[in-house]
Amino acid sequence: MIDRSLPHAIKTIASLKGEFLLRSGRTSSTYFDKYRFEAEPALLKRVAAEMIALLPIDSEVLAGLELGGVPIATAMSLATGLPVAFVRKKAKEYGTCLAVEGLGVKGKRVVLIEDVITTGGAVADAARLVREAGANVIGVVCAIWRGDGTPRIVHLPDLPVMAAMTKDDLLT
Repeated sequence: MIDRSLPHAIKTIASLKGEFLLRSGRTSSTYFDKYRFEAEPALLKRVAAEMIALLPIDSEVLAGLELGGVPIATAMSLATGLPVAFVRKKAKEYGTCLAVEGLGVKGKRVVLIEDVITTGGAVADAARLVREAGANVIGVVCAIWRGDGTPRIVHLPDLPVMAAMTKDDLLT
C-alpha cells in the first residue's frame, strides 16, 4: 500500500461498533460500513487509486459487483479510462434481462471489483455470471479483505485476489 494514512481515514469514517451479522453468517463487533467511504468523494478517489495499482496489466474491463463494487469500479474507470460493467446479483426480469450490464464483456479480460470480501461468496456468484456472459475473468480486486489469511475465493482457488487493505490494516 502506498498511502499509509488511508486505513486510518477509512476507519474514522466507516468503522462502527455493535453487533452485526455479516453475509458469511458470522457475527462481528466491528463493521466496516463501505457505503460511508464510498459516499465520500475524496476518500473514494483514494481507495480507487490504491486498487488501480493492483490491476493486472492486461485488464480490459472492470466489473463492479452490485452494490458496493459499482461506485468503486466507476471511480477506477474514470481514472484509468478502462470500460466498466455492472454485475447484478441475478438477471433482471425486465428490459434487457441481463445480469451483466453496461459495455459488453464477451471475449474480454475482466477484473471483478468489490468493496469488502470476507469469504467471497458474492464474488464466486458474480464470476459465474460474468463468465456466462462470455468474459475471461482474470482476477479480483477489493478495497478490504475481511477474511482470514491470504485473500482468496474458496470456490475459485485459481482466481487471483488482490486487496488494497486487510481487516488488520483497519484494526491498528
